[in-house]
This record gives sequence, structure tokens and C-alpha cells, in this order.
Amino acid sequence: MSDERHPDATVVYTDGACINNPGPGGWAWAVPGGAHRSGYEAATTNQRMELTAAFEALLHIAGPVHVVSDSTYVVNCFRNRWYEGWLKRGWLNAQKQPVANQDLWKPFIELYLSREAEVSFAWVKGHSGDEMNDIVDRLATEAARTQSAREGDAPPTDLGEPDETFGASDSCDTNDEIGRAGAISSAASAGSNRSATGPLSGFTVAVFGHRPPQLGGYDEDNPIAVAVRRRLGEVIDGLNRVHDDLTIATGLGLGAEQLAAEVAAELGVPYVAVLAFPDPDRVWPRPSRERFARLLDGARATSTRTPKAPDTKQAAGKAVGDRDRWLAAHADAAIVVWDGQDRNLGQLVDELERRDVEFHLVTPPTG
Repeated sequence: MSDERHPDATVVYTDGACINNPGPGGWAWAVPGGAHRSGYEAATTNQRMELTAAFEALLHIAGPVHVVSDSTYVVNCFRNRWYEGWLKRGWLNAQKQPVANQDLWKPFIELYLSREAEVSFAWVKGHSGDEMNDIVDRLATEAARTQSAREGDAPPTDLGEPDETFGASDSCDTNDEIGRAGAISSAASAGSNRSATGPLSGFTVAVFGHRPPQLGGYDEDNPIAVAVRRRLGEVIDGLNRVHDDLTIATGLGLGAEQLAAEVAAELGVPYVAVLAFPDPDRVWPRPSRERFARLLDGARATSTRTPKAPDTKQAAGKAVGDRDRWLAAHADAAIVVWDGQDRNLGQLVDELERRDVEFHLVTPPTG
């Protein structure tokens, strides 16, 4: 069934959390007005906890079930039927590498297939004010922080603090949320996703995301941009602790791409600039051009995908899209700053998931 809800389904919300990702983690599920359950692991990733939460819900709830998760990694596996390709290829992804987290996926998919007619999945945006998403977020975060489990037949009354990281991923799952969006530690052993890729070297993480208007404006000290910068720092620092050859790949566009480059520089992580075309800053105001020049000068290497600057806005947009798809195909992992609404970024998330690329979803706070 995957996305068509059974009329008699029990609705269950699920969520996973991980401190520093990778690190101590927790998972939780809860039925509105009903039972709840949480658990933990000492060393894990956000994506593994998202998977475990949904799997545990199906294990403990009999009959038709409608799973609501903020992880595109979990939801899209079933809605987009990724598992069919995995099974057909003998648990290899589209890049002919072992599927990440298959120790969790295998029993999960086996259970789902045995109940396919009565199980469905739906995505909810995390940290968006959804009451039940907030409850399972708090339960999972509590489990991760305290390394303790809890359960009950009624809704929990004493909840811990919420996860203040403004979206984790999914890892992707994303996915979300980032695909090979499973455990960071398993990504290196899964092998490289590229061959001849110009300036890309080491474990390369591509960064995509919103422009300033969706990040609170062009004042980089506004609360939304500051929160996103902080979360980018947490993700990049976590990746750097696992991969001593980490490299950030960024297009240095205004917004998330430049924030990631600045954060990388502050953490001492090398970054490479992968420009869609020459002189993308030529129409920017002077302060933005000066910032771009500083960041370009600080890049370990620079590559330009198209040798000629586009003549129209439409051509520029196409060149940027082509560059982003190239990065999605050749990076080992990705970070996506996405509010869950922008269509182009949503298509990019789908592309990362289709290619089975590990990604980490950073959701900007609202307001």
C-alpha cells in the first residue's frame, strides 16, 4: 500500500534522534491518545534511529498501521519503492555499492512485505508545530540524552526537552532526513561514489540549500541564518570526527552554500568550490562580491562546470541545476538546507535518494 491509508489503520508517529550524529541515539513511537515506546543506542546515527523507530512501531502494533515520520529516508523507501531495486540487485544500490544500514533494512522490509496491504507511510515536516511529531521528537531526544527507554499504554505526560538542532537527516535519508542516507560510519566502507571528478577528493560532502530570502534575509546575523549556521557546524564537525579526509564541496552561492564554506573554514575542514559557470557573482552587490572573493580564495581547489557564462536567467538556472545534479552523482554524501517546501530542492532530495546518497537534512527554523 505504501502511501494509501487503510480506513481502519492505527496512526503512529515515529522519530529518531542522535547527539552529534554519529553519537548516542534514541528512537520513539507514539499513537495519538494511546501507547508510546522509546529506546536507545550508545553509538549510532540519526538515520539508524529513524529506521528503528518505524520498525519498532510495526513490530508492536498489530493490524493496519499508518506510519507518520519526518524522515524522507524512511517514508520514500516505501512510497517510491526503493526496496524493489535493492532486492533486484542483491542489496546493492544504484551505484553498485552495498546498501547502507541493510542490517536494519532487511528485517524492516521483510516485515513490511508481509503486511504490505495494511501498512502505509506519510511524511510530516519536523519542528513544524505538529503536536504528535513534537511528542515523539521529545521522547527520542530524551532517550538519546539519558540512554534510557520508556513505554506506556497512555500518552506520556512528562516529556523531555525538544531536539533543538532544527532538523537532522535524514540523513538522508535525508534522508531525512540525505539514499545512502544511513550511518555515516558505513558510508566510507560502502566505497566511493565517483571516479574522475576533478577537484573532489577524500570523503566529499556536497552542500545544497536555500538562498538568503528563505534564511531570514541578507543580514547573515539574523536568527534563522545563525541557527542554520550552528546546525551546519554540528553536522560538519560530526562528519569530520568520522572522516579524517573530509572535504566540503560548495557552489559558493549566496545563502546555505556560503554559510557551509565559512563554517568549514572555521572548523579547519577544507572545501572546494564547484562553480556552475564563470563569475557567478558578476551581478551581485559589492559586499556580496567581496565575500564571494574571500571564500573563493580560501577554497582548496576550484572547478567550473560550464566554460561560458550564460546569457539569460533561465540558462543560468539550468547551469546551476546541472552542476547540482553532477555533485549529487559524484559526492560521497550531502547536506541539504531545506524547509520542505521548495520544489527544486525537493527534486534534488529525490535525486539524492534515487542515487542512494547519504544526506543530512537541515531544516531552517520558522519565524
